[in-house]
Amino acid sequence: MSLFQKYDRPVPRYTSYPTVPYWQSTAPSEQAWLGAINRRLSASPEISLYVHLPFCERLCTYCGCNKRITNNHAVEGIYIDAVLAELAIYRRTLHPRPRLKELHLGGGTPTFFSPASLARLVDGITQELDVAEQPSFSFEAHPGSTTLEHLRVLAERGFNRISIGVQDFSPAIMRLINRWQTEADVIRTIEDARQSGYQSVNFDLIYGLPRQAIRDVVYTAEKVHDLRPDRIAFYGYAHAPWVSPGQRAYAESDLPRGREKWNLYTIGRSLLEEADYRDIGLDHFAQPGDELYRAHNNGTLHRNFMGYTTASSPVTLALGCSAIGDSWDTYVQNEKQVEAYQYAVLVQGKLPIVRGHQLTDEEQIVRRHILNLMCRGYTDWKDENLQCPALDRAVEQWNEMAVDGIVRRSPYRVEVTAAGRPFLRNICLPLDDHYWEKQPGRVAGSTPLATELEFYDRQIPELTIQNAIDSRR
Repeated sequence: MSLFQKYDRPVPRYTSYPTVPYWQSTAPSEQAWLGAINRRLSASPEISLYVHLPFCERLCTYCGCNKRITNNHAVEGIYIDAVLAELAIYRRTLHPRPRLKELHLGGGTPTFFSPASLARLVDGITQELDVAEQPSFSFEAHPGSTTLEHLRVLAERGFNRISIGVQDFSPAIMRLINRWQTEADVIRTIEDARQSGYQSVNFDLIYGLPRQAIRDVVYTAEKVHDLRPDRIAFYGYAHAPWVSPGQRAYAESDLPRGREKWNLYTIGRSLLEEADYRDIGLDHFAQPGDELYRAHNNGTLHRNFMGYTTASSPVTLALGCSAIGDSWDTYVQNEKQVEAYQYAVLVQGKLPIVRGHQLTDEEQIVRRHILNLMCRGYTDWKDENLQCPALDRAVEQWNEMAVDGIVRRSPYRVEVTAAGRPFLRNICLPLDDHYWEKQPGRVAGSTPLATELEFYDRQIPELTIQNAIDSRR
Protein backbone atom coordinates (compact mmCIF):
# COMPACT_ATOMS: atom_id res chain seq x y z
CA MET A 1 0.00 0.00 0.00
CA SER A 2 1.38 3.42 -0.94
CA LEU A 3 1.57 6.39 1.43
CA PHE A 4 -1.13 8.09 -0.62
CA GLN A 5 -3.53 5.22 -0.22
CA LYS A 6 -2.72 4.78 3.43
CA TYR A 7 -3.22 8.40 4.44
CA ASP A 8 -5.91 9.38 1.97
CA ARG A 9 -8.92 10.45 4.02
CA PRO A 10 -10.97 13.61 4.58
CA VAL A 11 -8.89 15.56 7.10
CA PRO A 12 -9.56 19.09 8.44
CA ARG A 13 -7.30 22.01 7.53
CA TYR A 14 -7.14 22.82 11.27
CA THR A 15 -7.68 26.53 10.84
CA SER A 16 -9.08 26.12 14.34
CA TYR A 17 -8.96 23.45 17.00
CA PRO A 18 -11.48 22.16 17.77
CA THR A 19 -12.72 22.38 14.19
CA VAL A 20 -16.04 24.13 13.65
CA PRO A 21 -18.22 20.96 13.41
CA TYR A 22 -17.17 20.08 16.98
CA TRP A 23 -17.86 23.45 18.54
CA GLN A 24 -20.26 23.55 21.46
CA SER A 25 -23.96 23.64 20.62
CA THR A 26 -24.47 26.86 22.59
CA ALA A 27 -22.48 29.95 21.66
CA PRO A 28 -20.53 31.79 24.36
CA SER A 29 -22.45 34.73 25.78
CA GLU A 30 -21.47 38.23 24.73
CA GLN A 31 -20.23 38.83 28.27
CA ALA A 32 -18.05 35.69 28.22
CA TRP A 33 -16.57 36.59 24.83
CA LEU A 34 -15.76 40.17 25.82
CA GLY A 35 -14.26 38.96 29.08
CA ALA A 36 -12.02 36.53 27.18
CA ILE A 37 -10.76 39.34 24.94
CA ASN A 38 -10.11 41.70 27.85
CA ARG A 39 -8.05 39.04 29.64
CA ARG A 40 -5.80 38.83 26.58
CA LEU A 41 -5.63 42.59 26.11
CA SER A 42 -4.43 43.01 29.70
CA ALA A 43 -1.28 41.12 28.68
CA SER A 44 -0.89 42.74 25.25
CA PRO A 45 -3.13 45.34 23.55
CA GLU A 46 -2.18 44.25 20.01
CA ILE A 47 -4.92 42.68 17.89
CA SER A 48 -5.51 41.34 14.42
CA LEU A 49 -8.71 42.44 12.70
CA TYR A 50 -10.58 40.64 9.93
CA VAL A 51 -13.45 42.31 8.05
CA HIS A 52 -15.70 40.17 5.87
CA LEU A 53 -17.12 41.98 2.83
CA PRO A 54 -19.49 39.43 1.28
CA PHE A 55 -20.72 41.04 -1.94
CA CYS A 56 -19.81 39.89 -5.47
CA GLU A 57 -21.24 40.93 -8.82
CA ARG A 58 -20.88 37.44 -10.29
CA LEU A 59 -20.96 33.93 -8.87
CA CYS A 60 -17.63 32.16 -9.30
CA THR A 61 -19.07 28.67 -9.31
CA TYR A 62 -16.06 26.99 -7.64
CA CYS A 63 -16.21 29.28 -4.58
CA GLY A 64 -17.16 27.97 -1.15
CA CYS A 65 -16.98 31.32 0.69
CA ASN A 66 -19.93 33.07 2.33
CA LYS A 67 -21.07 35.56 -0.32
CA ARG A 68 -24.01 37.57 -1.66
CA ILE A 69 -24.36 38.02 -5.42
CA THR A 70 -25.75 41.41 -6.45
CA ASN A 71 -25.22 44.30 -8.85
CA ASN A 72 -26.89 46.72 -6.43
CA HIS A 73 -24.08 48.84 -5.01
CA ALA A 74 -26.51 50.68 -2.74
CA VAL A 75 -25.87 47.83 -0.27
CA GLU A 76 -22.39 49.21 0.43
CA GLY A 77 -23.43 52.04 2.73
CA ILE A 78 -25.62 50.19 5.21
CA TYR A 79 -23.20 47.28 5.38
CA ILE A 80 -20.30 49.57 6.29
CA ASP A 81 -22.59 51.27 8.83
CA ALA A 82 -23.13 47.85 10.42
CA VAL A 83 -19.43 46.93 10.46
CA LEU A 84 -18.47 50.23 12.11
CA ALA A 85 -21.35 49.89 14.58
CA GLU A 86 -20.11 46.41 15.50
CA LEU A 87 -16.63 47.79 16.10
CA ALA A 88 -18.11 50.57 18.27
CA ILE A 89 -19.75 47.93 20.49
CA TYR A 90 -16.35 46.36 21.02
CA ARG A 91 -14.68 49.69 21.73
CA ARG A 92 -17.15 50.56 24.48
CA THR A 93 -16.27 47.39 26.37
CA LEU A 94 -12.62 46.57 25.57
CA HIS A 95 -9.84 47.79 27.85
CA PRO A 96 -7.15 48.82 27.29
CA ARG A 97 -7.70 50.45 23.90
CA PRO A 98 -6.75 47.84 21.28
CA ARG A 99 -3.71 48.42 19.08
CA LEU A 100 -4.16 47.31 15.49
CA LYS A 101 -1.25 45.13 14.33
CA GLU A 102 -2.89 43.34 11.41
CA LEU A 103 -5.91 44.20 9.24
CA HIS A 104 -7.29 42.06 6.45
CA LEU A 105 -10.28 42.71 4.19
CA GLY A 106 -11.72 39.48 2.79
CA GLY A 107 -14.80 38.33 1.02
CA GLY A 108 -16.70 38.00 -1.13
CA THR A 109 -15.03 40.69 -3.20
CA PRO A 110 -13.70 43.64 -1.18
CA THR A 111 -13.25 45.63 -4.41
CA PHE A 112 -16.98 45.28 -5.07
CA PHE A 113 -17.01 48.31 -2.77
CA SER A 114 -16.06 51.65 -4.29
CA PRO A 115 -12.75 53.27 -3.30
CA ALA A 116 -14.74 55.91 -1.40
CA SER A 117 -16.64 53.24 0.55
CA LEU A 118 -13.43 51.41 1.44
CA ALA A 119 -11.87 54.70 2.53
CA ARG A 120 -14.83 55.32 4.87
CA LEU A 121 -14.54 51.83 6.27
CA VAL A 122 -10.80 51.97 6.95
CA ASP A 123 -10.94 55.53 8.31
CA GLY A 124 -13.71 54.46 10.68
CA ILE A 125 -11.62 51.53 11.91
CA THR A 126 -8.45 53.52 12.50
CA GLN A 127 -10.39 56.24 14.35
CA GLU A 128 -11.60 53.61 16.85
CA LEU A 129 -8.28 51.79 17.28
CA ASP A 130 -4.67 52.74 17.80
CA VAL A 131 -2.35 51.55 15.02
CA ALA A 132 0.78 49.61 15.97
CA GLU A 133 4.22 50.34 14.59
CA GLN A 134 4.86 48.59 11.27
CA PRO A 135 1.35 47.15 10.88
CA SER A 136 0.39 44.68 8.17
CA PHE A 137 -2.69 45.78 6.21
CA SER A 138 -3.87 43.57 3.33
CA PHE A 139 -6.88 42.82 1.16
CA GLU A 140 -8.14 40.22 -1.29
CA ALA A 141 -8.26 41.54 -4.86
CA HIS A 142 -10.34 40.32 -7.78
CA PRO A 143 -8.32 41.32 -10.87
CA GLY A 144 -11.51 42.02 -12.79
CA SER A 145 -12.72 44.72 -10.39
CA THR A 146 -9.59 46.11 -8.71
CA THR A 147 -8.75 49.54 -10.08
CA LEU A 148 -5.71 51.75 -9.64
CA GLU A 149 -7.88 54.04 -7.51
CA HIS A 150 -8.73 51.13 -5.17
CA LEU A 151 -5.03 50.40 -4.76
CA ARG A 152 -4.02 54.01 -4.19
CA VAL A 153 -6.82 54.79 -1.72
CA LEU A 154 -5.92 51.76 0.39
CA ALA A 155 -2.16 52.38 0.09
CA GLU A 156 -2.70 55.90 1.40
CA ARG A 157 -4.26 54.30 4.47
CA GLY A 158 -1.38 51.96 5.19
CA PHE A 159 -2.20 48.90 3.08
CA ASN A 160 1.01 47.21 1.98
CA ARG A 161 -0.04 43.68 0.99
CA ILE A 162 -2.41 42.33 -1.62
CA SER A 163 -3.69 38.82 -2.32
CA ILE A 164 -4.83 38.33 -5.91
CA GLY A 165 -7.37 35.63 -6.69
CA VAL A 166 -5.75 34.17 -9.82
CA GLN A 167 -6.94 30.53 -9.41
CA ASP A 168 -5.65 29.53 -12.90
CA PHE A 169 -4.34 31.45 -15.92
CA SER A 170 -6.03 29.24 -18.53
CA PRO A 171 -8.93 31.12 -20.23
CA ALA A 172 -10.93 27.92 -20.74
CA ILE A 173 -10.81 27.09 -17.02
CA MET A 174 -11.77 30.66 -16.11
CA ARG A 175 -14.84 30.48 -18.38
CA LEU A 176 -15.88 27.13 -16.95
CA ILE A 177 -15.81 28.39 -13.35
CA ASN A 178 -17.45 31.71 -14.34
CA ARG A 179 -14.42 33.71 -13.20
CA TRP A 180 -14.48 36.85 -15.32
CA GLN A 181 -10.89 38.01 -15.44
CA THR A 182 -8.12 37.92 -18.02
CA GLU A 183 -4.39 37.44 -17.87
CA ALA A 184 -4.08 41.14 -18.74
CA ASP A 185 -6.22 41.99 -15.67
CA VAL A 186 -3.85 40.06 -13.40
CA ILE A 187 -0.77 41.69 -14.94
CA ARG A 188 -2.31 45.15 -14.65
CA THR A 189 -3.26 44.55 -11.00
CA ILE A 190 0.18 43.36 -9.95
CA GLU A 191 1.91 46.20 -11.83
CA ASP A 192 -0.44 48.81 -10.35
CA ALA A 193 0.06 47.36 -6.86
CA ARG A 194 3.82 47.54 -7.10
CA GLN A 195 3.66 51.04 -8.56
CA SER A 196 1.42 52.05 -5.64
CA GLY A 197 3.96 50.86 -3.09
CA TYR A 198 2.63 47.44 -2.06
CA GLN A 199 5.48 45.45 -0.56
CA SER A 200 4.04 41.95 -0.93
CA VAL A 201 1.88 40.31 -3.60
CA ASN A 202 0.28 36.89 -3.12
CA PHE A 203 -1.35 34.69 -5.76
CA ASP A 204 -4.14 32.28 -4.79
CA LEU A 205 -3.97 29.25 -7.09
CA ILE A 206 -6.21 26.15 -7.16
CA TYR A 207 -5.51 22.65 -8.44
CA GLY A 208 -8.25 20.13 -9.15
CA LEU A 209 -10.62 22.58 -10.83
CA PRO A 210 -13.17 21.14 -13.29
CA ARG A 211 -11.52 19.91 -16.51
CA GLN A 212 -8.16 21.27 -15.35
CA ALA A 213 -5.27 19.38 -16.95
CA ILE A 214 -1.52 19.22 -16.50
CA ARG A 215 -1.05 21.69 -19.35
CA ASP A 216 -3.14 24.25 -17.41
CA VAL A 217 -1.04 23.86 -14.26
CA VAL A 218 2.17 24.11 -16.29
CA TYR A 219 0.92 27.23 -18.07
CA THR A 220 -0.06 28.83 -14.74
CA ALA A 221 3.34 27.97 -13.23
CA GLU A 222 5.07 29.59 -16.22
CA LYS A 223 3.09 32.79 -15.63
CA VAL A 224 3.99 32.70 -11.94
CA HIS A 225 7.64 32.42 -12.93
CA ASP A 226 7.27 35.47 -15.21
CA LEU A 227 5.30 37.68 -12.78
CA ARG A 228 7.17 36.72 -9.58
CA PRO A 229 4.58 37.22 -6.83
CA ASP A 230 6.17 37.11 -3.39
CA ARG A 231 3.89 34.40 -2.04
CA ILE A 232 1.74 31.57 -3.37
CA ALA A 233 -1.23 29.78 -1.83
CA PHE A 234 -1.76 26.52 -3.76
CA TYR A 235 -5.08 25.03 -2.64
CA GLY A 236 -6.85 21.87 -3.65
CA TYR A 237 -10.37 22.42 -4.98
CA ALA A 238 -12.94 21.17 -2.45
CA HIS A 239 -16.11 19.95 -4.13
CA ALA A 240 -19.07 20.32 -1.75
CA PRO A 241 -22.16 21.22 -3.82
CA TRP A 242 -24.43 20.49 -0.84
CA VAL A 243 -22.78 23.49 0.84
CA SER A 244 -22.08 25.65 -2.24
CA PRO A 245 -24.86 24.99 -4.79
CA GLY A 246 -22.97 26.89 -7.51
CA GLN A 247 -20.66 23.88 -7.74
CA ARG A 248 -23.55 21.91 -9.22
CA ALA A 249 -22.62 23.61 -12.50
CA TYR A 250 -20.11 20.77 -12.98
CA ALA A 251 -20.66 17.07 -13.47
CA GLU A 252 -18.66 14.69 -11.30
CA SER A 253 -16.96 13.54 -14.50
CA ASP A 254 -15.55 17.07 -14.97
CA LEU A 255 -13.44 16.81 -11.80
CA PRO A 256 -9.87 15.52 -11.83
CA ARG A 257 -9.65 12.41 -9.64
CA GLY A 258 -7.07 10.02 -8.30
CA ARG A 259 -3.85 9.89 -10.28
CA GLU A 260 -4.94 12.84 -12.40
CA LYS A 261 -5.51 15.16 -9.43
CA TRP A 262 -2.40 14.00 -7.62
CA ASN A 263 -0.34 14.78 -10.73
CA LEU A 264 -1.80 18.31 -10.81
CA TYR A 265 -0.54 18.81 -7.26
CA THR A 266 2.88 17.20 -7.62
CA ILE A 267 3.67 18.89 -10.94
CA GLY A 268 2.46 22.27 -9.65
CA ARG A 269 4.43 21.95 -6.44
CA SER A 270 7.59 20.88 -8.28
CA LEU A 271 7.35 23.76 -10.74
CA LEU A 272 6.90 26.26 -7.89
CA GLU A 273 9.96 24.85 -6.17
CA GLU A 274 11.93 25.01 -9.43
CA ALA A 275 10.97 28.71 -9.58
CA ASP A 276 12.59 29.14 -6.12
CA TYR A 277 9.41 29.23 -4.04
CA ARG A 278 9.89 27.55 -0.66
CA ASP A 279 7.33 25.47 1.21
CA ILE A 280 6.48 27.28 4.46
CA GLY A 281 3.49 25.24 5.61
CA LEU A 282 0.14 23.88 4.56
CA ASP A 283 -0.38 24.80 0.85
CA HIS A 284 1.77 27.94 1.12
CA PHE A 285 5.01 28.94 -0.59
CA ALA A 286 7.16 32.08 -0.41
CA GLN A 287 10.27 33.47 -2.03
CA PRO A 288 13.42 33.24 0.13
CA GLY A 289 13.48 37.00 0.70
CA ASP A 290 9.89 37.17 1.93
CA GLU A 291 9.30 37.77 5.62
CA LEU A 292 7.00 34.72 5.85
CA TYR A 293 9.89 32.52 4.79
CA ARG A 294 12.19 34.19 7.31
CA ALA A 295 9.58 33.73 10.03
CA HIS A 296 9.26 30.06 9.07
CA ASN A 297 13.03 29.63 9.41
CA ASN A 298 13.36 31.43 12.76
CA GLY A 299 10.31 29.82 14.38
CA THR A 300 8.09 32.92 14.59
CA LEU A 301 5.54 31.99 11.92
CA HIS A 302 1.91 32.09 13.10
CA ARG A 303 -1.39 30.93 11.62
CA ASN A 304 -4.90 32.25 12.21
CA PHE A 305 -8.21 32.41 10.36
CA MET A 306 -6.60 34.80 7.85
CA GLY A 307 -3.82 32.33 7.01
CA TYR A 308 -0.09 32.33 7.71
CA THR A 309 1.24 35.54 9.21
CA THR A 310 4.21 37.03 11.05
CA ALA A 311 1.85 38.76 13.51
CA SER A 312 1.26 36.71 16.66
CA SER A 313 -1.47 38.92 18.11
CA PRO A 314 -3.28 37.11 20.96
CA VAL A 315 -6.68 38.39 19.79
CA THR A 316 -8.38 38.31 16.40
CA LEU A 317 -11.44 40.51 16.22
CA ALA A 318 -13.71 39.71 13.28
CA LEU A 319 -16.32 42.08 11.87
CA GLY A 320 -19.02 41.41 9.30
CA CYS A 321 -21.33 38.53 8.51
CA SER A 322 -19.94 35.01 9.12
CA ALA A 323 -16.61 36.38 10.44
CA ILE A 324 -14.85 34.33 13.14
CA GLY A 325 -13.11 35.90 16.14
CA ASP A 326 -10.50 34.26 18.35
CA SER A 327 -9.09 35.05 21.81
CA TRP A 328 -7.04 31.81 21.97
CA ASP A 329 -9.33 30.20 24.55
CA THR A 330 -12.62 31.23 22.88
CA TYR A 331 -13.98 31.32 19.32
CA VAL A 332 -17.11 33.11 18.11
CA GLN A 333 -18.74 33.35 14.71
CA ASN A 334 -21.10 36.04 13.50
CA GLU A 335 -24.50 35.62 11.88
CA LYS A 336 -23.96 34.46 8.28
CA GLN A 337 -26.95 36.08 6.60
CA VAL A 338 -26.40 39.74 5.65
CA GLU A 339 -29.79 41.09 6.73
CA ALA A 340 -29.79 39.20 10.04
CA TYR A 341 -26.27 40.46 10.74
CA GLN A 342 -27.24 44.07 10.04
CA TYR A 343 -30.42 43.78 12.12
CA ALA A 344 -28.54 42.44 15.16
CA VAL A 345 -25.98 45.25 15.08
CA LEU A 346 -27.95 48.26 13.84
CA VAL A 347 -31.39 47.57 15.37
CA GLN A 348 -30.73 45.40 18.40
CA GLY A 349 -27.38 47.01 19.19
CA LYS A 350 -25.69 43.74 20.09
CA LEU A 351 -22.82 41.62 18.84
CA PRO A 352 -24.19 39.24 16.17
CA ILE A 353 -22.71 36.05 17.67
CA VAL A 354 -24.51 32.85 16.65
CA ARG A 355 -21.99 30.12 17.45
CA GLY A 356 -18.66 29.57 19.13
CA HIS A 357 -16.59 27.48 21.48
CA GLN A 358 -14.81 27.92 24.80
CA LEU A 359 -11.70 25.74 24.86
CA THR A 360 -10.86 23.47 27.77
CA ASP A 361 -7.31 23.44 29.14
CA GLU A 362 -6.56 20.24 27.22
CA GLU A 363 -7.97 21.65 23.98
CA GLN A 364 -5.65 24.62 24.34
CA ILE A 365 -2.66 22.28 24.70
CA VAL A 366 -3.70 20.31 21.62
CA ARG A 367 -4.21 23.55 19.74
CA ARG A 368 -0.64 24.58 20.61
CA HIS A 369 0.79 21.31 19.29
CA ILE A 370 -1.20 21.57 16.03
CA LEU A 371 -0.02 25.14 15.50
CA ASN A 372 3.58 24.06 16.15
CA LEU A 373 3.30 21.34 13.49
CA MET A 374 1.61 23.68 11.01
CA CYS A 375 4.01 26.61 11.52
CA ARG A 376 7.32 25.08 12.68
CA GLY A 377 7.15 21.55 11.32
CA TYR A 378 7.66 20.00 14.76
CA THR A 379 6.33 19.97 18.29
CA ASP A 380 7.64 18.72 21.64
CA TRP A 381 6.18 18.07 25.06
CA LYS A 382 8.97 17.55 27.57
CA ASP A 383 7.50 20.48 29.51
CA GLU A 384 4.74 19.03 31.71
CA ASN A 385 2.53 22.01 30.82
CA LEU A 386 2.49 20.73 27.22
CA GLN A 387 1.44 17.19 28.11
CA CYS A 388 -2.12 15.90 27.80
CA PRO A 389 -3.93 12.56 27.32
CA ALA A 390 -4.31 13.11 23.55
CA LEU A 391 -0.55 12.63 23.21
CA ASP A 392 -0.83 8.95 24.25
CA ARG A 393 -2.78 8.13 21.09
CA ALA A 394 -0.78 10.59 18.99
CA VAL A 395 2.59 9.08 19.94
CA GLU A 396 1.39 5.59 18.98
CA GLN A 397 0.25 6.79 15.56
CA TRP A 398 3.32 9.00 15.03
CA ASN A 399 5.54 5.98 15.69
CA GLU A 400 3.81 4.21 12.80
CA MET A 401 4.20 7.32 10.65
CA ALA A 402 7.91 7.36 11.51
CA VAL A 403 8.22 3.86 10.03
CA ASP A 404 6.53 5.25 6.89
CA GLY A 405 9.08 8.10 6.80
CA ILE A 406 6.69 11.05 7.03
CA VAL A 407 7.77 12.06 10.55
CA ARG A 408 10.93 11.73 12.61
CA ARG A 409 10.50 10.70 16.26
CA SER A 410 12.68 11.33 19.27
CA PRO A 411 11.85 11.43 22.99
CA TYR A 412 9.08 13.98 23.63
CA ARG A 413 9.28 15.26 20.03
CA VAL A 414 7.85 14.71 16.54
CA GLU A 415 9.15 16.42 13.41
CA VAL A 416 7.67 16.50 9.90
CA THR A 417 10.05 15.20 7.24
CA ALA A 418 10.28 16.45 3.66
CA ALA A 419 8.32 13.37 2.57
CA GLY A 420 5.67 14.20 5.17
CA ARG A 421 4.89 17.74 4.06
CA PRO A 422 2.06 16.70 1.71
CA PHE A 423 0.54 14.86 4.70
CA LEU A 424 0.75 17.68 7.25
CA ARG A 425 -2.95 17.51 8.09
CA ASN A 426 -2.71 13.74 8.60
CA ILE A 427 0.18 14.31 11.00
CA CYS A 428 -2.00 16.66 13.07
CA LEU A 429 -4.96 14.28 13.05
CA PRO A 430 -3.73 11.93 15.82
CA LEU A 431 -4.08 14.82 18.29
CA ASP A 432 -7.75 15.43 17.45
CA ASP A 433 -9.76 13.99 20.34
CA HIS A 434 -13.07 15.05 18.82
CA TYR A 435 -12.38 13.21 15.56
CA TRP A 436 -11.30 9.99 17.27
CA GLU A 437 -14.18 10.02 19.75
CA LYS A 438 -16.52 9.80 16.77
CA GLN A 439 -14.50 6.97 15.21
CA PRO A 440 -13.49 4.55 17.99
CA GLY A 441 -10.87 1.98 17.18
CA ARG A 442 -9.67 3.58 13.97
CA VAL A 443 -5.95 4.17 13.52
CA ALA A 444 -3.80 5.76 10.86
CA GLY A 445 -4.22 4.12 7.51
CA SER A 446 -7.18 1.89 8.44
CA THR A 447 -9.87 3.82 6.55
CA PRO A 448 -10.98 3.26 2.95
CA LEU A 449 -10.08 5.69 0.20
CA ALA A 450 -11.69 9.09 0.61
CA THR A 451 -14.02 10.41 -2.03
CA GLU A 452 -12.37 13.83 -2.24
CA LEU A 453 -8.91 12.57 -3.27
CA GLU A 454 -8.39 9.15 -4.83
CA PHE A 455 -4.63 8.72 -4.72
CA TYR A 456 -2.98 5.98 -6.70
CA ASP A 457 -0.54 3.24 -5.81
CA ARG A 458 3.15 4.08 -6.10
CA GLN A 459 3.53 1.17 -8.56
CA ILE A 460 1.86 3.37 -11.19
CA PRO A 461 4.57 5.65 -12.62
CA GLU A 462 4.10 9.35 -11.93
CA LEU A 463 4.08 11.92 -14.70
CA THR A 464 7.48 13.61 -14.81
CA ILE A 465 8.07 17.35 -15.07
CA GLN A 466 9.46 17.00 -18.57
CA ASN A 467 6.49 14.86 -19.64
CA ALA A 468 4.18 17.54 -18.32
CA ILE A 469 5.94 20.32 -20.21
CA ASP A 470 6.05 18.21 -23.37
CA SER A 471 2.34 17.45 -23.06
CA ARG A 472 1.56 21.16 -23.35
CA ARG A 473 3.55 21.60 -26.57
